[in-house]
Amino acid sequence: MAELLHTALFGLPPARVGKVREVYDLGDEVLIVATDRISAFDCVMANGIPDKGSILNQMSAFWFEKFADICPNHILSVDDAEVQKRCKQPQPELAGRSTIAKKAEPLAIECVARGNISGSLFKEYRKSGGGVHDLNLPDGLMDSSKLAEPIFTPATKATTGHDENISFKQAADIVGKETAEYVMQKTLEIFQAASNYAATKGLILADTKFEFGTTPDGILWIDEALTPDSSRFWDASLYEPGHAQPSYDKQFVRDYLETLTWDKQPPGPVLPNEIVEKTRAKYVEAYERLTGKSFGQ
Repeated sequence: MAELLHTALFGLPPARVGKVREVYDLGDEVLIVATDRISAFDCVMANGIPDKGSILNQMSAFWFEKFADICPNHILSVDDAEVQKRCKQPQPELAGRSTIAKKAEPLAIECVARGNISGSLFKEYRKSGGGVHDLNLPDGLMDSSKLAEPIFTPATKATTGHDENISFKQAADIVGKETAEYVMQKTLEIFQAASNYAATKGLILADTKFEFGTTPDGILWIDEALTPDSSRFWDASLYEPGHAQPSYDKQFVRDYLETLTWDKQPPGPVLPNEIVEKTRAKYVEAYERLTGKSFGQ
């Protein structure tokens, strides 16, 4: 079952189903399954990208392990044998795409770090004439301009529609000042370390979003880590500020959807094979360049 569309696992309670991930409650732990589903414009497409879930799961595991000394995270195991022990019968479709994790209560904000101004923040910056979310950004920034130093731009978690960028003060009002300061510090520390590492691979980490969750033992870094779904990675050799950059993400999907008469409301359309194959190739390339491993090995 390549795409794992709303998988039911024998002997386990129904999953909590997100756009991409399915989370099974194991009591003291959770089983997180990354599916091959792909979303754009807040809609899940009718078909997925083969191996996407495995790529996201294994890339996240790589980063969580690499930066475990910066921030504790939720991973207990990504070993397929350990995953199978939690299942009541063999579930071979879970191989490579599953994580056993500590339970945590997600914070009600997204933690976003940016080294370049792009996407939604650049749109707000241009519309506001520069003053946006108390960030004190300089005048004259272009689309994709490198910032003097990385910035923390938290966002709300929308149950419908798009997340919205908010100020640090608004984030502190939501989660508390002490918690907001802690996750801001960790977000920027991880981002800087990841940016430095990506640079050695000829890539720019323009921005990324993290999630954190509370546990009885403190705050953990949870969900996914520095994947093409949560981050903008650009090829440094192609970088040219002044316009949007080619990204290692679902750009092919978005570009294709913009050519349709689809109203950007569910259900998402079927993606043609060419778009699926190009998107898969981008995810595989990002994985291989960043981890130094061949996908599937």
